[in-house]
Amino acid sequence: MSEIGHFKFSNKVLAIPLIAMIIIWAVYWVELALGVNFNEMGVMPRTLSGLKGVILSPFIHGSLEHLYNNTIPLGILLTALWYFYKDVAWKIVLYGIIISGLLTWLIGRTSYHIGASGLIYVLASFIFFKGIFSSYYRLIALSLIVVFIYGSLLWYIFPVEEGISWEGHLAGFLTGLFLARVIKATIPKPKKYDWEKDDFKEEDDLFLKHFDDKGNFRELPIIEEVSEDDNFKVNYIYRSSDQINEKE
Repeated sequence: MSEIGHFKFSNKVLAIPLIAMIIIWAVYWVELALGVNFNEMGVMPRTLSGLKGVILSPFIHGSLEHLYNNTIPLGILLTALWYFYKDVAWKIVLYGIIISGLLTWLIGRTSYHIGASGLIYVLASFIFFKGIFSSYYRLIALSLIVVFIYGSLLWYIFPVEEGISWEGHLAGFLTGLFLARVIKATIPKPKKYDWEKDDFKEEDDLFLKHFDDKGNFRELPIIEEVSEDDNFKVNYIYRSSDQINEKE
């Protein structure tokens, strides 16, 4: 697939991240409007009832600051995912939520784990490692951008701050790495120039013929090709000098 056909903008690139952000804000608004708390619907490690949080926890946030900190990264990373990896985007989101949620359920502390940060770590990790594994220059550039913007997230996969589910972050990071390795995404083939091909011969290259053995540029002689036309005939009429004098 060519680059033009692969990296093509569609409405999903903006619509899906926007819908995701609207949903998490709507859930928080419902909590405020009804005066309820959905924290108990988060992941409670190693309990049967806590398994429901594997699916529900990404939509639940404990405070406005928590919600705001997750909204912008979620929107940016989902946009990048749907633009550069649209053929596997749904798989990454769905598998990412389930696998990272289950891993959090296994390794987490006995507390409710909520928030979209686990999915954010899945997306950041997948986009970074997939770009590196692909060896494709555009995707590698995207990986470097992710590192530049969200490189500081790496610290929060460790217990560096109280009240943050570092287990959920670690689970998301490992899940993204796992998905980057096992999920096969369509990568466009970069344009290959003549000199990059295996059968390229320098002596047949017209540009290289302009240079002599010492590397000096020279003009090549212009060779005009003359095509023969069998239907074209030239008739010569010869006159004697006496006939020419008589006309004069």
